[in-house]
Amino acid sequence: MNSISKKKLFYPVTEGLRKYLHTYGRDTKLPVKYEELLHYSDSFPYFDKKGVDTLWETVMYEQQTQEELNHGLTMIYALLKTDGDMSVMEHLYVSRIDYCTFGNSNPFRVQIMNQLNDNYDYFYVKRADASRIYGLELEHILSPGRLSYLVDGDTLIEEHIAGIPGDIFIKEFVSRPGTNKVRIAKEFVKFNERCFVRLLGDMRSYNYVVDITPDFEDEQYRVRPIDFDQQSYEGKKTMYLPQFFKDNNVIVDLVLKLLKPETVKQYQNEERTLMFRRLKSARYRLKDLIDCMRKDTISTPEKIAQLRKELAEHHQSDEFMKCKCMGDLVRLNLKTILVKTPNLAGKV
Repeated sequence: MNSISKKKLFYPVTEGLRKYLHTYGRDTKLPVKYEELLHYSDSFPYFDKKGVDTLWETVMYEQQTQEELNHGLTMIYALLKTDGDMSVMEHLYVSRIDYCTFGNSNPFRVQIMNQLNDNYDYFYVKRADASRIYGLELEHILSPGRLSYLVDGDTLIEEHIAGIPGDIFIKEFVSRPGTNKVRIAKEFVKFNERCFVRLLGDMRSYNYVVDITPDFEDEQYRVRPIDFDQQSYEGKKTMYLPQFFKDNNVIVDLVLKLLKPETVKQYQNEERTLMFRRLKSARYRLKDLIDCMRKDTISTPEKIAQLRKELAEHHQSDEFMKCKCMGDLVRLNLKTILVKTPNLAGKV
């Protein structure tokens, strides 16, 4: 069983990372900062449609503060979605602001409502943590999904990643009559592979979502992480393999029952090939990111030493013992796994 560090250390955004964010259009001046949202006057628990306490609190502000926040947060949504074109945002307004009191990041979740049709969307306001930003960037570059986020000083804005939370999916959707369990197993294998290759940790069931897409004959599934707090932080290798979290046992059992070992290997190789293609198309951006990461501190010396040793044993390669930081380990792990993939050997 995996054991997460009780409280992950917070790592500030360095000048090198800020330069990277500027180069790739991730930094911008924001009309509302994280700290401003902390000045709420009242709050009450937010319950879901079934009356279950979500552990989020809906927060309220004084009238003048509320009006200022409404305008600023709508502008942020415009920056996130249309690069600041407010002409298409006139019919939008902030309908709710929720605050998460548990976990490491204590984010605010902002609900934006379309007053013409009552449709709504969300985005998140968080403290800018270097680990999370590296996680977001690696996800954007190497995964099937693209991410929109913005940084200004100590404030991070993240778009909402749509999907059914993994814990709810396991509890309510896996056993449905129409669920294609083989496809779920396949997607979990690929998700497991992506997490390990880029060293994204803590993928317990509530830290990812499952996106269900109806196909002409069946359903397709895609598993997407939604929490990037544990990018290259923990020292234990299994922390980067979702298969080892007991929350995911139901899906791991599906993999063991429905997929033969050679099929699992096939899906792993498929995902590695796709990651290599994404890497190849964004190799300069990835190099800039990894170079920045190698100069940064995003974990403790003890955790780096432990992961270095465990990856060296896993890959049977002493090269890992030369790594001095998490950036070095991400770079070498990425390269080593792709080199091991038969159809990619010699191309890396």
